[in-house]
Amino acid sequence: MARTRAQRRVQSIFIGLAVLTTLLVLLFAHDINTSAHQATSPRRSENASFAKLANSLILKQNNLDTRLAYLLEHGSNLTRPVFAARLEQLALELEQWQTDVQLLKKPVLAHHINTEFALITESRIDDLSSIISSVSSDLQLPGITVTLPVGSTPSLSELSSTWNLERRGLVKEPGQFHLFAFTNHVASLSASSGAALAGSPSLKVTRGIAIAAVSVNPAPLPAAQGQLLLAPVTRINVGVSVLNASYVDQPVTLKITYQPKNGRGKYQVRTMNVTIGPDRAYGFIAKGLNTLPGQRATLTVAVTGAPGAAGMTRTKSYLVTLSPSGNNS
Repeated sequence: MARTRAQRRVQSIFIGLAVLTTLLVLLFAHDINTSAHQATSPRRSENASFAKLANSLILKQNNLDTRLAYLLEHGSNLTRPVFAARLEQLALELEQWQTDVQLLKKPVLAHHINTEFALITESRIDDLSSIISSVSSDLQLPGITVTLPVGSTPSLSELSSTWNLERRGLVKEPGQFHLFAFTNHVASLSASSGAALAGSPSLKVTRGIAIAAVSVNPAPLPAAQGQLLLAPVTRINVGVSVLNASYVDQPVTLKITYQPKNGRGKYQVRTMNVTIGPDRAYGFIAKGLNTLPGQRATLTVAVTGAPGAAGMTRTKSYLVTLSPSGNNS
């Protein structure tokens, strides 16, 4: 039966609706695909930025791990100044990591991998700082300071194992980035390494102090060695230079005594304390000593706190003679 004009019109309308519906579905799918691509692109960029910075910091940590392990294992052949300089250089690098890791905490990535990495790195800094501090303390090395953790932290081995599980978190995320693993050289060292350092003759503390120079003001007149011939003054000032001949912080005590003869004048004592840095000298200026014209006395300068340095003395004694006052002539 031939279709009526109305039926053909209805059929055309349905066909038009079907075509329109198909177009709308295609457009909607395109929008979804575009939106998904636009949403993935920033995530890929964030993942790429984190992966680059994190891998760079991991390489730095692995480099320090290798160098510190080598220093602890072979450093027994070094001198104290050289060993301390290398250990201090490693300690300074740890401080830089604290700054680097702050850049990785934001924005938060999938699986919170960046915050986990930051926590692990901060714990590694604490562990390595404790190791460096312990070595420095055991060898009594001067000048090395690190920030120590307040509480306990997981060991380096535990932190490496934790990171090996966490570092795969970006493999299935946009960009599919791979993060490096940590090396574990310091953690694998045996106790014999520490014993070798402590027993090393070149790293052993050998203390030695000495009086390097003594000055008197006003300046003495020419006299025999061990004698101070002074003008008829009522007060003298004594300065003493003390040498710390060892690579260690050395507390010292300087004692100056002035003992008049025949009871003319008062017995006087000046005592001063200071810690002198490694291979350095320190100048003491004592409070003035009261004197009398025509007086004779013994001036003794002594420094204590450590054995005497080779070829030098810790005590100097002088016979002091003051010229009579012109009024008594």
